[in-house]
Amino acid sequence: MQAKHPSDSICIMTDLVLPSETNPLNNLFGGELLARMDRAASIAARRHSRRIVVTASVNHVAFNRTIPLGSVVTIEAKVSRAFRTSMEVFMDVWIEDRESGVRAKANEAIYTFVAVDETGRPTEIPEITPETELEKSRFEAALRRKQLSLVLAGKMKAQDATELKALFE
Repeated sequence: MQAKHPSDSICIMTDLVLPSETNPLNNLFGGELLARMDRAASIAARRHSRRIVVTASVNHVAFNRTIPLGSVVTIEAKVSRAFRTSMEVFMDVWIEDRESGVRAKANEAIYTFVAVDETGRPTEIPEITPETELEKSRFEAALRRKQLSLVLAGKMKAQDATELKALFE
């Protein structure tokens, strides 16, 4: 399999925040944003793997800014690292000022997907070759995040987490 670049998987979704999607404070429900991010991330994962993909975990979500009713919301999702059958997708969420058009980062998230065949069994996917400095940084950090997740889940011994040792030395 030939390696791909994060830019090969990019998914950019833009939408409005409607009244039925808001809480009593007229801000986008967190669950609605999570669902939107899951859709964008799954498209990015599918573009990378060209396989059916399933959400394996929501590794990180940061709700840094509220997203008010009527906002234009853009989710940018790309695969940050591919492992044997799984891939990490990093998302940036932007809101656009209605009057000035200035974009501000509102949130970010990291999801993990697994590529599966028609019977639901994990299947191998292409590697990824990062190009930009941000892609390289996210690529390197993805292995640390994966090892930490495996250690916390009891699927890897802490002493085997080679990327985490430097954090505790």
